[in-house]
Amino acid sequence: MARAIKTALVTAVAALALTGQAQAAGGNYVFDGGSAKQRTQVRSALNASSFNWSLVPAQIKIHIAPVGQSYATRGEIWLDAKLLNAGRFSWAMVQDEYSHQVDFYLFDAATRTRLNALLGGKDWCYGVSGFMHHEYGCERFASTLVWSYWPARDNAYKPLSKSSESAAMSPAKFRALMTQVVGA
Repeated sequence: MARAIKTALVTAVAALALTGQAQAAGGNYVFDGGSAKQRTQVRSALNASSFNWSLVPAQIKIHIAPVGQSYATRGEIWLDAKLLNAGRFSWAMVQDEYSHQVDFYLFDAATRTRLNALLGGKDWCYGVSGFMHHEYGCERFASTLVWSYWPARDNAYKPLSKSSESAAMSPAKFRALMTQVVGA
């Protein structure tokens, strides 16, 4: 009997370990690709932030591959494998791409319009071409979220000036706004 229980427990733990899934404040995601070390970087990045990624009401598929430039679409994130090899330096980019999931799943048109105005964007998210990265509200939102919820001195998104993309709003004001908008 004890041997059967032990076997069942080992099987259950192994099954959970192989899914590549995370829960709680770290979000709800599964991995496609990447080494164990790269997956650990993603988990560590999300756990370093005080933002509750679990507010996103969907399971996100995180692809780790040599994609060059990391990006996100609704329900999916593509992270460059070489970037993740940089360790803690990559954490801001991981959080940035997961921040877009907050937009995709929790914001409606009115929220996007409001945030775009408050964050100083010229267009929310590539509906109008020709603007620079920092001129899109969705990018200013993602960068500001990263800095506001992980204000570490080694955060690659630490603002260098008041005009930096991640300085679109002070962290305290932005966190208060997110409490209003999504309950974060």
